[in-house]
Amino acid sequence: YLPPPADGGGYRLEDVPHLAEPHPARPAPAPGELVEDSARHELFWSLSFAVTREPWTRVGGFDEGYSGYGGEDTDVGFRLRSLGIPLVWVGSARAAHQHHPVSDPPVEHVDDVLRNGARFREKWGTWPMQGWLEAFADRGLVRRTDDGGYVRAG
Repeated sequence: YLPPPADGGGYRLEDVPHLAEPHPARPAPAPGELVEDSARHELFWSLSFAVTREPWTRVGGFDEGYSGYGGEDTDVGFRLRSLGIPLVWVGSARAAHQHHPVSDPPVEHVDDVLRNGARFREKWGTWPMQGWLEAFADRGLVRRTDDGGYVRAG
């Protein structure tokens, strides 16, 4: 993740590798190192990934039933896991995420997170994005239901 540009305009390409910080929830192997992970497929994000044709065909691509923000990439990760396909973190494959304003939790996406989270739960028996859902609940935006789900508060 890149910090805001110092001059407010942009980044010098040669500076980008020195500015980007790894995401704290993701492995960050050293250049040339490969880290295989067969257990934590919830870490799959479509922000930056590579896959060869054969596993992508087996997975079937993204489920277009997800709409708006959230859940679609975690769904791909779970389908990879169900097929026994591990994630491999590649130390030499760097990607920089351009800085932009964000909200944490992403309150502008509450309805998308609820809708897509419910779809995910139907498929996999668990909710994705639980940290955000709990943060929404703490703010009174959603509430937990008796069956372990989430709905809009109010």
